Amino acid sequence: MLRDPSLIPLSHQHQHALALCVRIDRASPIDTADLGVWQAEVAGIFQNEIRFHFAAEERVLFPAALRYRELAAVVENLLAEHEKLREDFARAETCRMTAEQLLDFSRRLSAHIRKEERQLFEGLQGAMDAAELADLGARLNDALKGATQACALPNEATRLRGLKQDQG
Repeated sequence: MLRDPSLIPLSHQHQHALALCVRIDRASPIDTADLGVWQAEVAGIFQNEIRFHFAAEERVLFPAALRYRELAAVVENLLAEHEKLREDFARAETCRMTAEQLLDFSRRLSAHIRKEERQLFEGLQGAMDAAELADLGARLNDALKGATQACALPNEATRLRGLKQDQG
């Protein structure tokens, strides 16, 4: 289903986070020497974008979805995942992740995003009319004002492995 314009800002942020997840997956196993740089990038995307994203979902999107009984279970699940992901981001901010934990985190984040896109967003688009979606979009835009609106570029240590080899 084509994404409604009201949800596109969240979908764009999802794309940014998924790009990070893909790079972590492709770089794994991550060398211990590079682990701190990867964790700094994870912490940075949380501070610049994801913390605003989670707040917007929790204050605006999830309450709107809870008006529809068929979306209640997915919202409850997504809220629980937010808590686990916040723990992961906090571990990254304090450089307490192992390479294995970093990979597990990226897989959890990717699965979480796909659940939001495929279940929650699709469900909302099917349940809400155009006016409700437009109102939701306006409230989401307001809630996302503090977030960085551009995809963060990887630094030298977090570029995909194939790119490192081509330069080496």
